[in-house]
Amino acid sequence: MKNLSLPIRFGLVTSAVLVAYFLVLALVDKHTNPAFSFVNAIITGFGIYEAIRISKLENPDNFSYTEGFKTGIITGFVATIIFTVFFLFYATEVNIEFLPELLQKMNGGFNADIGMVTFVVAVMGFATTVVSALAVMQLFKKTRNISQKQ
Repeated sequence: MKNLSLPIRFGLVTSAVLVAYFLVLALVDKHTNPAFSFVNAIITGFGIYEAIRISKLENPDNFSYTEGFKTGIITGFVATIIFTVFFLFYATEVNIEFLPELLQKMNGGFNADIGMVTFVVAVMGFATTVVSALAVMQLFKKTRNISQKQ
């Protein structure tokens, strides 16, 4: 259980930051602009980075690429699931006009319902998690380069 507590904690914190960012955007009426969702990737990537960094600091002898990647994936998946549940709650209970505004601003003529949009939010979060975990692990992996004598 100790192996899971760190990524779950960081996943909860990352999801809280994602929700706070979304609510700040809602305060200034920018939450319907899909371009601002790029910052979600930065927030998720930073949460994954910190979780892997702390994991390596706490247990440097047993840290491996697999352990770090697993920490990153769990952190991102927890954050994505919680944010997706919040997004669904916000779009169905808090601001019912949110989904039509979002679809109208995207200007794609999409015939999408809340289930499809929520599914897309979840898939984007999971994809961001995998890419971020792979990218961050490039910073923390042990190198196997052989030093060349000249």
